[in-house]
Amino acid sequence: MSESTRTDDRTAGGPAVTAFAALHHADEPLLLPNAWDHASALALAARGFRAVGTTSLAVAAAAGLPDGAAATREQTLRLALTLGAGPFLLSVDAEGGFSDDPDEVAELARDLHAAGAVGINLEDGLGPVDRHAAKIAAVRAAAPGLFVNARTDTYWLGDGEGTAARAESYRDAGAHGVFVPGLTDPREIAALVDRLGDTPLNVLYSPTGPCVPRLADLGVRRVSLGSLLYRRALGAAVETAAGIRAGRVPQGPAPSYEEVQALGRRARG
Repeated sequence: MSESTRTDDRTAGGPAVTAFAALHHADEPLLLPNAWDHASALALAARGFRAVGTTSLAVAAAAGLPDGAAATREQTLRLALTLGAGPFLLSVDAEGGFSDDPDEVAELARDLHAAGAVGINLEDGLGPVDRHAAKIAAVRAAAPGLFVNARTDTYWLGDGEGTAARAESYRDAGAHGVFVPGLTDPREIAALVDRLGDTPLNVLYSPTGPCVPRLADLGVRRVSLGSLLYRRALGAAVETAAGIRAGRVPQGPAPSYEEVQALGRRARG
């Protein structure tokens, strides 16, 4: 996808936005890996992932800041600017929009869209339903080309109570999809899919939950990896260092120096 094409796509409802929405209605669920920098995003795209998300935990951790505390607006925008011209469809994890003011969240959405993002993930943090619905409506009005994935934290921070009501409120406010991290019970997933109708349900992949083919059978349309890849990369780095200290030879695949260098050259090309 050329840079000029991507620039044109930043207008409302451009081809890239349409392509991203279509991935939620394909024969298989959209498996969305979440990157944390330029190299991780380009490496994932090179393995055939048409769409890549960002993970707020990694953005916060890299800056030495807490996740979910509305502290990383600047860092999130900087990453979007870095990734927005990449050869993939970009969806940005924007926590709760870094503000309780719908107008300020709308301004962030405009900036992300201008950077090249075609999707935004907004979480409610179990705050007031009306406030999150107002944010969704404001984003839809300010950046019509962004696919709005409305996250509710009823399972992530609570016991699941009120999930369907929140999901329906966010759908009715204009969300294109609904994200319920922590939801893993097959019966509850299937029931929510039925309640949402044509609105795609997004769940967070869990190694202890249903596999992707099973989630597909249940009607899930998007499966996010969240911070899993970043945490596994961090764990592998520490384990490798500890193993070398103990006299062990590192195991497992690792890109060569030249391969990582090539990712940078690809961005400049």
